[in-house]
Formats: sequence, structure tokens, C-alpha cells
Amino acid sequence: MRQVDGVKLLERLGDGVKELRGRLTPDSPMDRVTWFRAGGLAELMFQPHDTDDLIAFLKILPEDVPLTVVGVGSNLLVRDGGIPGVVVRLSAKGFGQVELAGENRIKAGAICPDKHISAMAMDNGIGGFHFYYGIPGSIGGALRMNAGANGGETRDRVVEVYAVDRKGNSHVLSNADMGYSYRHSEASKDLIFTGALFEGHPEDRAKIRADMDAVRLHRETVQPIREKTGGSTFKNPEGHSAWSLIDEAGGRGMVIGGAQMSSLHCNFMINTGHATGYDLEYLGEAVRKRVFEHAGVRLEWEIKRLGLFMPGREVEPFFGA
Repeated sequence: MRQVDGVKLLERLGDGVKELRGRLTPDSPMDRVTWFRAGGLAELMFQPHDTDDLIAFLKILPEDVPLTVVGVGSNLLVRDGGIPGVVVRLSAKGFGQVELAGENRIKAGAICPDKHISAMAMDNGIGGFHFYYGIPGSIGGALRMNAGANGGETRDRVVEVYAVDRKGNSHVLSNADMGYSYRHSEASKDLIFTGALFEGHPEDRAKIRADMDAVRLHRETVQPIREKTGGSTFKNPEGHSAWSLIDEAGGRGMVIGGAQMSSLHCNFMINTGHATGYDLEYLGEAVRKRVFEHAGVRLEWEIKRLGLFMPGREVEPFFGA
């Protein structure tokens, strides 16, 4: 059953689209974007050429049209009914740069892979970025959710963040403006991050390489990195590890349709072949229920869930969370 109609939405934008340099794609399959390889269509996808092109597009976008921003799709679960409105997917060409920006400072675009910052830092003897080597996403997502691993977090390194709001106005936010906490920022959902400035500290390259190798070895040993997965499914509750709670509740290897909680790392949900968005979300909610019944702890999703359910295939959230 069709849930979105990108052609009609594109027509609604009018002649203003002729001035854009980026790519507009009606009814764009999101299963080609997300690492889960599941989900419905984006009603209209726009891949801006650069920040100026993004601003030009936002200025012609009607205020009532829903707007969703995605990066490399590493931690996204898209529902089968698709995403209404416009999905902005930043391009590597326009937003993937990474460069030195002064002593111990690195500037990166929002679509720059996290591990590229680690590599840049190591090459230039800048410490404090090894943790990014183990995060399978891009800087935009890291900024939004204060991504972290192996003892480091995004908030430890951010100097300022560059963004554009829904009306096409540019903003520069300080670290304090971002309002960071564990896997969360208070920055307005209206903002589209285009890049950021980071700062580390002088450190021996051999030490940085050793730290990065330790991160890599850890990931290869305990995480299903070669599977179709969205990374950590749930946040760690205060005082607990999500994977341990899931394991103790019998969730390791649990299966719903084509979705499975990994037997290697049971806080990783994987698409074993042809999982739907419904399979994945239903499995996640079933695991949350099982953990609460066993340990009295309510797990919170770390994976971002987007879009509409297919009629008759809705997933009721556990305790409305």
C-alpha cells in the first residue's frame, strides 16, 4: 500500500527547484540508505551540493512539509510506510571534508565519517579522538547524539558547531549551546548540522595508533560489524550495561521474523536477511518488555526510528517510551 507520493510533492515545490544544484529524488528507497537495509520510501529525497544549496532549498520549502535529516544511515530504523515530506541526505562531496584548522584543531563536515577524524588526528599527533575510530557513523549524527565509545564522547572535543535552521538561516553554536548529556544534546531539532570544529591535545602518534588498534580489536572481537546492523540498539541505563540486562533476560539471539538480537553482542540488532522495519522494531520492543519484567529496568532506544507504520503493522511502544 502506497504511503507517500514524492512526485506530487516535487511538483508542489514549483520552479524554484530549477536553481538547485543538488539531486531531488521522489519516492527514494530508504533500504538503500540505512545499514539495516530495511524500511520504506522517502517521499522526496534531497541531496544538496553544498551548504549554499541547502540554504536555497530550505528557503523554497513550504513550512508545512515535514523535514527529516539523515547521514550515512548507521543508526536509523525506517518504518515500512516510509518517511513523509522531505528527507535531506547530505552528500559526501559537499559535507564530507576534514582538515586541520589550527594547533590541535580539526574541522569536519557533517557527513565526514567519524573514523576519518581519528585518522587525521593520528597523522598529526593530535590526541583525544581515538574513540571515534570505533563509531560507525558520521559527524552530524555524533553531534546530535553526543556519540561516544571507549572512554570518549563528542562533547569532550567540540569547540563549535555549524548549522542551518528550517528557514535557511546560518548558526554557530558553542559547546555549551549544545547542552550535551549522555547520548543526547539539547540543540533544537530544527537545526541541520553542516559541520563542526574540534580540539584535541598533543600526543605521541604511536600512542594514538595503539589506542586506535585497541578500539578496532575490541569491535572486531565483540561486535557483529559485518552484519546488517544499526549499532547499539539501546542506551546503557544508569548503573547498568544494556547488553548484560538483555542477556540476563534471555534476549541473546532472540528472533522476530528476519530480525535478531545478535548472539555475539546482544545489544546489537541485526537483519539476518529480509527483515522489515516492523520485524526490527517489534523485536526491540519485545526485548524492552522482557528486560523490564526480569530486572525492572526500562531500556531506552539509542537507534533512531523514523517514518510511518504500514496499516495493520503498527508496533506499540513498551510503556509509551
